[in-house]
Amino acid sequence: MKKILIPVDGTKGTRDIFSVFNRMIQPAEEVILLHVEHLGGKTLMIDMLGDAELATLKEAMQDTPCKERMDAQAHKILEHYKVKVEAGGAQKVRTIVSEGIPAQEILKVAAAEQVDLILMGSNDKSGLDRLISGSTTNDVERGAHVPVLVAKNGGSEGDAFAWGGEAYAAR
Repeated sequence: MKKILIPVDGTKGTRDIFSVFNRMIQPAEEVILLHVEHLGGKTLMIDMLGDAELATLKEAMQDTPCKERMDAQAHKILEHYKVKVEAGGAQKVRTIVSEGIPAQEILKVAAAEQVDLILMGSNDKSGLDRLISGSTTNDVERGAHVPVLVAKNGGSEGDAFAWGGEAYAAR
């Protein structure tokens, strides 16, 4: 495996990824960690914006205290996971911060970077929550042109032998 894309955020689903990553049979030559800043916060409004409206929102957010906090948080998350990936033996690790709708940005970066695999966590949304807010993982699975490995952890990431969850590949 030459290049793996790992989207990261502050959720449990992201932490679950590293139980799978550390047990991969063949280590990647390069790992790209991607954090997507969801400019709309917790609102669903951003998912309904077109390209022009999203570009206007991005422009309006520049140099604001809110955007500065988002950037600081993104870099903190990326640095945290970069240390984990390097500790797992990866030789080349790059980080990317993107803005917009997470699934769309993940797919854009995967295509631009010509990755061989996307490794994602699952947030286990179900029922009404999934219906209302959707699932980034499912959207990436459906839109990706490379394999997507989804980590669903039932154990504790801290204990090397506690991972009792599952992983599945979607294509």
